[in-house]
Amino acid sequence: MLIGSYSFTLVFISLCVAILASYTALDLTGRIATAKGRAVHFWTAGGALAMGVGVWSMHFIGMLAFKLPIDLGYDFALTALSLLIAVLSCGFALWLVSQPKLPLAQLGFGALIMGAGISAMHYTGMAALRMTPGIDYDPTLFSASLLIAVGASAAALSIAFRLRQQSPYVRLIRAGAAVIMGVAIVGMHYTGMAAAQFPDGSFCGATLNGLKGNGLDSLVVVTTLAVLSIALLTSILDARLEARTADLAHSLTVANRELTQLALHDPLTSLPNRMLLDDRINQAIKKVEEQGGCFALMFIDLDGFKPVNDAFGHHMGDQLLREVGVRLREDLRSQDTLARIGGDEFVLLVRLSEPNDALSLAARQVGLIARTFRVAEHDLQISASVGIALYPGNGDNAQELLMNADAAMYHAKGGGKNGYSFFDASMNTNARKQLQLLQDLRAAIEHNQFCLHYQPKFDAANGRPVGAEALLRWAHPLHGMLMPDKFIDLAEKTGLIIPMGEWVLNEACRQMREWYVLGYTDWRIAVNLSALQFCHAGLVQSVAKALATHQLPANSLTLEITETTAMSDADASMTVLQELSDMGVDLSIDDFGTGYSSLMYLKRLPANELKIDRGFVRDLEHDSDDAAIVSAIVALGQALDLRIVAEGVETGAQQDFLTKLGCDSLQGYLLGHPMPAERFMQDIVRGQRLAVV
Repeated sequence: MLIGSYSFTLVFISLCVAILASYTALDLTGRIATAKGRAVHFWTAGGALAMGVGVWSMHFIGMLAFKLPIDLGYDFALTALSLLIAVLSCGFALWLVSQPKLPLAQLGFGALIMGAGISAMHYTGMAALRMTPGIDYDPTLFSASLLIAVGASAAALSIAFRLRQQSPYVRLIRAGAAVIMGVAIVGMHYTGMAAAQFPDGSFCGATLNGLKGNGLDSLVVVTTLAVLSIALLTSILDARLEARTADLAHSLTVANRELTQLALHDPLTSLPNRMLLDDRINQAIKKVEEQGGCFALMFIDLDGFKPVNDAFGHHMGDQLLREVGVRLREDLRSQDTLARIGGDEFVLLVRLSEPNDALSLAARQVGLIARTFRVAEHDLQISASVGIALYPGNGDNAQELLMNADAAMYHAKGGGKNGYSFFDASMNTNARKQLQLLQDLRAAIEHNQFCLHYQPKFDAANGRPVGAEALLRWAHPLHGMLMPDKFIDLAEKTGLIIPMGEWVLNEACRQMREWYVLGYTDWRIAVNLSALQFCHAGLVQSVAKALATHQLPANSLTLEITETTAMSDADASMTVLQELSDMGVDLSIDDFGTGYSSLMYLKRLPANELKIDRGFVRDLEHDSDDAAIVSAIVALGQALDLRIVAEGVETGAQQDFLTKLGCDSLQGYLLGHPMPAERFMQDIVRGQRLAVV
């Protein structure tokens, strides 16, 4: 018998190749398991090629490691056939473990097929030697090699199936499993080699025109490692790309969820906003139409919230609103909706078994709000007025139901507050008037039905005109000229005050530019800002744009804000006012003395002017307290180097008193009524002529 020997270097390399091939196979099963569509077929084909080359290479390197006292070669066709068998066997294995389930019977059948394939590859490769006489195989070792092939295949399939999903430490576990699988594959090969017996005088027929070992071992090793490395790196890079894609998809999902939350919820209380409430009302209407039953819409307005906000500031008011939202939710079921749709306005949508159930629910809501709130170590007492609209019966759509519930709320507020009122037909007229007024207001903005009247201001010392205050009027096509008290509250409540305010600002600047060109360069035009305008993020940009559009110097414009608005969030107000002041715009604190004044903040506000409220001026002649207050305001303004303007001057005595106190300028019906720009200038020119005469 010819005695063979092994190159232990190549034996070790064959073991390393087997382990690497096993790890590549395990990794590729993971890629196939997560792939979709045509990618599954590409990964299966590529995996079969890479794994098959790896297993076959281990076998061939093991063959090259075997040395006999005679020259050896390998038949090219049979060697290629053994490679094909290896690729097909591995392709079958990858297909099998990519199935959703792998029951025991299927695992056993797959192990037999794959084991037979690996054995066929091995013994076909041995046949490639074309030994004469043929190779004898020890029956025991031959059988053992077959059993090892089947057992190794079963273990490999089971491990690959279990490790195909991504999980913590999966790569480390795959590495350990690859070592076990590699040892098993190598064990099968060398058991089969040990079973081979070569009689004395044997001759290798493949030495004449077959593959020979001169550098062949190095070529096989390099090629195999390249194929396996490319397959493994491709799989790893694809896995990372997939993971990044998954992370990006998750980030987009989270971002969409947050945007939806912002779009549909009130940022202060996290309650549903008007948009989401409308959707819930429409859903409730549809459910009642399909299933019957009824629901109530309760409009809840807080009584006494404004004094708290004025007295303690904007931050305390916000905290109180949050506490109100939390308390109102305590009494709700999961199918009910509580929304915040305005400053201190909440709406409750609740499904009812009977319409009369709304009575007890409304009473509970009023009772909840009446309990003392503990906010920032202050005990605050407020109440609620609740208006109730029922469906069916009090409206056909969300807008009508809300308007009717709002009307019922105002009825409850008019009845003494801290109570509730059901909507009925007697309130319908007012509700429809409000709805019609809102529609008319939108049309007025669209069709430019507004105009400005101007009330002159005069220098208190010499009576010369120093400018005007722009006052908004609505030329209603049916009701004639409407004063602001008829529509400003509705504009504030619906947000229409923002486009209206921008129009007023632009129109006032346009008119002032005309007067400026006529030579009245020392005049100032005063424009009132509502609280909502002042809080609007685009205010500073709007002012800058209006001044630039009409080429008006910034100090020709005076913006008037109420004391309460300026003090509601003094720190935020300071920032906005400072930006306007830096621009050169004059700032006036309107209605000074009527709100919650803070001298600490007042001295920091970059204001140029204090405007004394007409309420103090009206009773100057008869009320010594009002006279004292006005004197104090004038002294305070002078101490802070502010201009003092008094409005509401209607008598000569008031004019004399205010002039002697040191007011800088005066306005009121005694001096001039608000009027359109053309009449305004006619009166100014007439007054100047009389002064000359």
